[in-house]
Amino acid sequence: MEVVLKENERIDDLEINDFKIIQNNEGFCFGIDSVLLSDFAKNIKHNTTIMDLGTGTGIIPTLLCAKTKLKKVIGVEIQEEVYEMARRSIELNNLKDRFEIINEDILNLNKKYEKNSFDVVITNPPYKKKNSGILNENDKKIISRHEVTASLDDFIKVAKDMLKDKGEFYMVHRPDRLVDILSIMRNYKIEPKLLRFVFSEKDQPPKLILIKGIKNAKPFLKIEKNLYIYDENKNYTEEIKKIYNK
Repeated sequence: MEVVLKENERIDDLEINDFKIIQNNEGFCFGIDSVLLSDFAKNIKHNTTIMDLGTGTGIIPTLLCAKTKLKKVIGVEIQEEVYEMARRSIELNNLKDRFEIINEDILNLNKKYEKNSFDVVITNPPYKKKNSGILNENDKKIISRHEVTASLDDFIKVAKDMLKDKGEFYMVHRPDRLVDILSIMRNYKIEPKLLRFVFSEKDQPPKLILIKGIKNAKPFLKIEKNLYIYDENKNYTEEIKKIYNK
């Protein structure tokens, strides 16, 4: 299907199932964190209903449609321009039956959906606290990177509200927020069950964390082996190549 591109937009080939995605050169484009998160969640059960909080370009739901046999995924995006771009990507990939996107604040979801109604909630939320770091960026990048419209606490609380009992929660974030993440998850009865540290290279501090939790589960945390992005020659490691299907 052909779609009309707006100024500064481009179409990127995801190199899986012939799926493509529309991105804006001057906006916030998806990064490796979203790719790693979608792979981290690829073993979700068949025929599940999923909600992606802060879906952005729709990259995570698109990759999950390629990698899993999900029933339906709802992407939630507050920025109208980004929502519209993702909506056209859905049309481009003929995913209307599996991937729906709504232009909404995550704080309003309790008014649109019944509580305890999704099997999985996944999110790649803003990493930086409000009023932290450099803010001389365009609005789209600020909202994508900083907790401007919703906090980490908000994202996890909404996940708890949307998840069914024993529903699964997946998130990618920064290691420096790990204590906050674990504390907030437990506060909202989402028990951390699986944690993986992501490093750019060996002998460097971790760059990202991937975390899975289960609502109302018993305590037991498993830490997976480290994931390295680059090898000693600055090339992608074999595991990263596999994730990217290269």
